[in-house]
Amino acid sequence: MQNVFDAKEAQNYIDRINRLTPETQRKWGKMTVDQVLAHMNVAYETIYEPEKHAKPGFIAGFLLKNFVKSKTVNEIPYKQSIPTGPMFIIKGNRNFEEEKKRLIGFIQKTQQLGRESFDGKMSHSFGKLTAQEWNNMLAKHLNHHLEQFGV
Repeated sequence: MQNVFDAKEAQNYIDRINRLTPETQRKWGKMTVDQVLAHMNVAYETIYEPEKHAKPGFIAGFLLKNFVKSKTVNEIPYKQSIPTGPMFIIKGNRNFEEEKKRLIGFIQKTQQLGRESFDGKMSHSFGKLTAQEWNNMLAKHLNHHLEQFGV
């Protein structure tokens, strides 16, 4: 599992993102490249801009913590075309360059804050996570979608 807190590995993600263009085609799934950048930004928005997204209600929170969390924070890569949560569904066109810039900024901020800042940090959907769980969740999500677009 890559380490999102490591400067070299964070730069590797950024280099991969920089290989995307507005014309990059997906290998699977429904989202366009601009939508997938916006989609990946949602994960970081829940960390750095939590007011943008409503927290799950009691029942949804229970289901997320007890059935989804273990699959999300482990080291097993996501399968192609898995379903996504409603707040992660992106409709309509997005500004490719703006979404790309935001994602790179979020990756840099996460790396700079470091592992210690994430150990015991509350997740929007899953409650308190270890730094390793945060790492796994963010790295898996980035890898999944960058591979979806062949970078």
